[in-house]
Amino acid sequence: MDKDAIIHRPMSEYAFGTDENTTVFRLRCASGGAERCTLWYGDTSCPETPVPFYPAPMRLLFRGENCDWWEAELHGKFHRLYYYFELSGGETLFFSGGVFLSTPSEERSEYFKFPFNHRADITRVPDWANDAVVYNIFPDSFASSKCAVTGVGSEKRLGCALSRSRLGGTINGIRSNLDYIASLGVNCLYLNPVFAAGQYHKYDTIDYLHIDPCFGTDEDFRALVDESHVRGIRVILDGVFNHCGAQFFAFRDVLEKQGQSRYAGWFYRLQFPVRYPDAGEKPNYECFCYERLMPKLDTANPEVRDYLCGVGEHWLREYGTDGWRLDVADEVDDAFWREFRRRCKAVKSDALLIGEVWGDARHWLGGDMLDSAMNYDFRNHCRHFFAEGNIDARTFAGRCADMLMRYKRQTASVQLNILDSHDTGRFLSLCGGDTRRLKLAVLFMCCFVGMPCIFYGDELGVEGQDELDYRRAMPWQDGDLDMLRFYREVIALRRAHPALRHGELRFLRAEPGEHVLVFERKTGVERLVITINASDKHNLLPPFSWDIGT
Repeated sequence: MDKDAIIHRPMSEYAFGTDENTTVFRLRCASGGAERCTLWYGDTSCPETPVPFYPAPMRLLFRGENCDWWEAELHGKFHRLYYYFELSGGETLFFSGGVFLSTPSEERSEYFKFPFNHRADITRVPDWANDAVVYNIFPDSFASSKCAVTGVGSEKRLGCALSRSRLGGTINGIRSNLDYIASLGVNCLYLNPVFAAGQYHKYDTIDYLHIDPCFGTDEDFRALVDESHVRGIRVILDGVFNHCGAQFFAFRDVLEKQGQSRYAGWFYRLQFPVRYPDAGEKPNYECFCYERLMPKLDTANPEVRDYLCGVGEHWLREYGTDGWRLDVADEVDDAFWREFRRRCKAVKSDALLIGEVWGDARHWLGGDMLDSAMNYDFRNHCRHFFAEGNIDARTFAGRCADMLMRYKRQTASVQLNILDSHDTGRFLSLCGGDTRRLKLAVLFMCCFVGMPCIFYGDELGVEGQDELDYRRAMPWQDGDLDMLRFYREVIALRRAHPALRHGELRFLRAEPGEHVLVFERKTGVERLVITINASDKHNLLPPFSWDIGT
């Protein structure tokens, strides 16, 4: 048995509470390394010596890409736990307190420990997010009126700065098409930035407290939120708090007053004299990706923290928005996110906080910072399996399993699963225009664990590999209507079956060398089995047990 491959970390995604009476324990082993695993547990407060232990058989939950994942769930017997693991397979080992033993220890100091299942420490996410299907709109590109976008940009005066648009989309354009959005079956809107900014994408914020004039007015936005809520659609805003625009009032003050500016401490690594560089010249202040239009904010500065947390509160409280997607979340300090969470949740306890993290996001998803993250790894795995076909079903299922096991169960259920976004090429383009491959990926997304997220226009067959192309105008008049019907059908399927939103996932068939995937979603009252053929030929599955892995 490969001891180096056996992993368990107390008080982490390997050992956590889902409620006050339920604790989950996980063990990672080498692929096929253990034939049977048992969790032995006892009461930390027991006065007896040795402590009595009770067995809980673990089940093989997933086969990862290069490992196996075992899990056991305990209900209410004890709130304070000692525990260890027994592994059998060729030999029998006891894994206790981080060391391997040939027989169980009787020393209390040599056990793993779950000190107490505190209600305050249980990771909680908004209940509504488990049922969410998200529609992501890039405002400039979507609509300027019902079923239309002008395709013509504009400029608006914004104090001493200019605000620009490229394709003419507006807030009222989104409002005019809320019935279309609702007809897709989605129940959450995620809007890329709408605050006053200089560039068409609005990631260079100038005024965090007002809607960009190219998009409309604050009252237009209020009406959008109200009318969305009437249709049962929640609204999430994009918060850009890692950096601001070069025309943000505080940075303008620094450019004018240099080291004497009261806002000099608001920014990162200023080198005086600070000046706005020419195009192509490296700024002498910290920026997002060396982008001179986007100076980095020092979110550890108490004044900056208070200001930006106030922005978070403002849109939740004054306009009734339902959460935030948080740009460049992994480049902002942890203390800021803890304070941002505390203040936003105080205004709206079920506000959803989603971070932009391009990879493993567990650092931010422990329950004290963010609720969810944009799941770019989901996109990567789908790209390799569905679009490019360069991994088989076994590898795909293993990678998806490993991805789920990064997080506590309640956190995995609200990851924002994406096939594309405003920062990536369209998935249909990755598929070489093959709509069948896109449909298979969409079906998988709508049947998988997490929140499905549709980038505007995917449902109409939008393609594009370069920035201006994948942010192209919504094809209101010449979209792919067959694709639209398909999206509506699979979203309706997800919304009709609680097992697809809340059920446990198990892979039933995912074989090396094959591109046929069979998996189930199951609750106590409903079981759905989904079969996806991602190969280029018809396949007749050989007989196999529908209870594999149970």
